Amino acid sequence: MEGGEPLRTPGIRQYLEPKEIYRRSYAEIAKEFGDYTGPADEMLIRTRIAHAMADVELAKTFVLHPKAVSSGVSALRSGANIVTDVTMVEAGIKSRLPEDYGGRLSCFLNHAGVAEEAKRVGGTKSAVALALGIGEFDGGIVAIGNAPTALFELIDLIGEGRASPALVVGVPVGFVGAAESKLELMELDVPYISNPDRRGGSPLAAAIVNGLLHLAFA
Repeated sequence: MEGGEPLRTPGIRQYLEPKEIYRRSYAEIAKEFGDYTGPADEMLIRTRIAHAMADVELAKTFVLHPKAVSSGVSALRSGANIVTDVTMVEAGIKSRLPEDYGGRLSCFLNHAGVAEEAKRVGGTKSAVALALGIGEFDGGIVAIGNAPTALFELIDLIGEGRASPALVVGVPVGFVGAAESKLELMELDVPYISNPDRRGGSPLAAAIVNGLLHLAFA
């Protein structure tokens, strides 16, 4: 700021058309990745992560299980269900689903009885809602972008042999439990996409699933 006026990049307004924003954004992401590389399908997911978070360095820290992309794409092509921890993740994915997609996209957070059960057991709505959806995500994709408690619940269900998703997108955000839940996820024998720190979020979870949808159906 100088004299109370915001600093501006000369001529930047001419690039504010959607297609040009998209082109320039992805060109900048590719430039910032530089020599960092990997399999093409994994780089597409990392690029989506970088775009969602405006952070290429964060995208480099992500850990993709060796079977994560292939398992996720295969599940989507077979019409597997997708379950999310919060409605924001659900909304971010919904517009990208093919019209003839055979599976269900679900979030159980606002279903009847969730709040009461969470109060009864002294837990969070997100964890209760995740458990409520257990019948929906065997062989499907579980995308968690907000609540570490939902990821901990899923980890317990998998560990108990009660759930077997094809892929877990585990990117909850927060100062308490987020990093710990992700590290526990990475110890499981299940395909996952996650990062070993507290950063994450619903837009990020949706972006990762949307990247998989692109790989599956584009």
